Amino acid sequence: MSQPSGRQTVSYLIRRFQEAGIRPRVQLGQSFLTDLNLVELLVRSARLEPRDVVLEVGTGAGSVTALVARQAAMVITVEVDPALFQLASEELHGLANVRMLNVDALHKKSQLNPEVLAAVDEALAAAPDRVFKVVANLPFNIATPLITNLLALEHPPQTMTVTIQKELADRLVATPSTKDYGALSIWVQSQCRVEVVRVMAPSVFWPRPKVHSAIVHIELDPDRRSRLADRAFFHDFVRAMFLHRRKFLRSQLAEAVQGRLDKSA
Repeated sequence: MSQPSGRQTVSYLIRRFQEAGIRPRVQLGQSFLTDLNLVELLVRSARLEPRDVVLEVGTGAGSVTALVARQAAMVITVEVDPALFQLASEELHGLANVRMLNVDALHKKSQLNPEVLAAVDEALAAAPDRVFKVVANLPFNIATPLITNLLALEHPPQTMTVTIQKELADRLVATPSTKDYGALSIWVQSQCRVEVVRVMAPSVFWPRPKVHSAIVHIELDPDRRSRLADRAFFHDFVRAMFLHRRKFLRSQLAEAVQGRLDKSA
């Protein structure tokens, strides 16, 4: 029996997994948020509106999906695990505004899957006022490349409200001259405002991860983003600078500028 309301307890999930003959796959970063209040906080923090098109990466058992579907125009939810995709399909049966994709959200881990982007574009094109947002309990193993690639889009999501490892959340909000400050901090903060909504203990997930997690709200700032005339160059330059932080900055600047000149030649 499914629970499309999204209220999935630990005991319910264990029973459903046993019925399906499957287990959570740690190698895919599968860990399900089971504190119902925190599931609701995640969705509430996204401040969804009826016109929104929401991308969810990591459908899981559909708990977050079901709550988002109540508030958004359309949900594109992506699950790479075929067995979990089947279970979620049963949980979400009957929700007309949910489109499920059994694919990897990332193509070769370096760019977003074109099939996912096409599904989002199709949903956005259905009405002129639709807004692109992301809400997800992100699998830990893809959180960084996913956020990075979403912000590289010509038309990125207006907001991303996600659960991620606390360590990653610390990097997203880090300030200069701190140990967590790096290329990712600059890349995200140069385009967005970032807020850590709540830090969460491992006990609110099943199975329990070894680290703390956090709900993070990332909101696109058009003024900040407009200052980046060439986002691809900026991303590559910042990444190279931090990869070779022990070398002279003068050398890095010279190489980056020369590389840019060579491309323009």
